[in-house]
Amino acid sequence: MRAREASGTIEQVTVPTPRRPILPGNKLFDSLPGASDPAAVAEVAHRTAELLVRGARSSEDADVIARVVKLADDYGLDELADLWSDSPSDSLPGALWRLYLLRSWVHSHAEEVSREYATGREYAEVHAVVAGVADPPGPTEVRQMVDAVLRGVAAGDFATTLDRAAAFARIVATGRAHLAGDGHGQVLSASKLLEMADQLQTAARTERAGQLW
Repeated sequence: MRAREASGTIEQVTVPTPRRPILPGNKLFDSLPGASDPAAVAEVAHRTAELLVRGARSSEDADVIARVVKLADDYGLDELADLWSDSPSDSLPGALWRLYLLRSWVHSHAEEVSREYATGREYAEVHAVVAGVADPPGPTEVRQMVDAVLRGVAAGDFATTLDRAAAFARIVATGRAHLAGDGHGQVLSASKLLEMADQLQTAARTERAGQLW
């Protein structure tokens, strides 16, 4: 699966499985064979996710932390999709994929997202506190918040990172639904965003139980 964006909506399209879904620069995985075998794809996805989340959290190397935040920008969402997009939502690579997908979407549609967030937080004040977006929530503020969440992947508590992302997605989904009026497409995309929020929250609970891998 690869991700693409259309009219502000995150969509999924099916593409052939790449022969070598290895992120550039990750020499740890250079010796792995091509991933025509689904089990090999899953192994690479989980090992990469574990390196980024578990390894970076215990590292004092600022370059590693910066790479985690900028991975989607430097290598592109397609590279991440090749590795993680087919992973279950309650798995480590599946949770990472949703975080990066959310960040890329916010950066691409910051003004629209900020309007939806401003509307949504009127109906979800508790979630707004968890998300932690500055007031007023303009385009710059929502981008900064999402970047801060991604820094939590490397330097903070991963369950809290997932909770913050879930709260943010839930607020935006609420705002989008209220602004949609009779627009079926916007209502549907709000529902999908709410589903992502639920998945991130479930992943957070699984992480706290020590079962997210």
